Parts: sequence; structure tokens; C-alpha cells
Amino acid sequence: MKKELDIFDKPENIRIIKLIFLTGLVVLFLIDFVTHRHAKFSIEGIPAFYALYGFVACVTLVLIAKGLRKIVMRGEDYYD
Repeated sequence: MKKELDIFDKPENIRIIKLIFLTGLVVLFLIDFVTHRHAKFSIEGIPAFYALYGFVACVTLVLIAKGLRKIVMRGEDYYD
């Protein structure tokens, strides 16, 4: 019995999905320059501030997790 192909099994579908996502990201990025924000702090008025803030926050979380792993990791033979 032959397995049915999923939408993600064809490389051309993957390319189309990536193109759709990247187009959406570019559109949202460009909209960020023309919309007015009611910023509480002046730094919030910088275009793409929230995207940069989110990226820095994610990188910081990954780096903290890597450091925390060294502290809480158990040895390979812990359960032996």
C-alpha cells in the first residue's frame, strides 16, 4: 500500500509556504513604519522595536538555558 503524500513532502510546497511567510513578515515590517503607536516610553517608538526586543529576549533565554544546563545536568550513569 502506497503512503499518501503530505503537503510538506513536496519541495515546491515547502518553497511556496516559505515565500508566503517571508512575504507576510516583510509586509508586517513595512506596516510598522507607517502606523502610529501610542508609546508610553520613547524607545517604543523605534521602528521594529518589538521585533528586536523579542529576538534579544529569545537569544537571552537560550543562553541562560545553556548555562543552567551545566548546573542542573546529571551524569550519564545517574540511573545505573
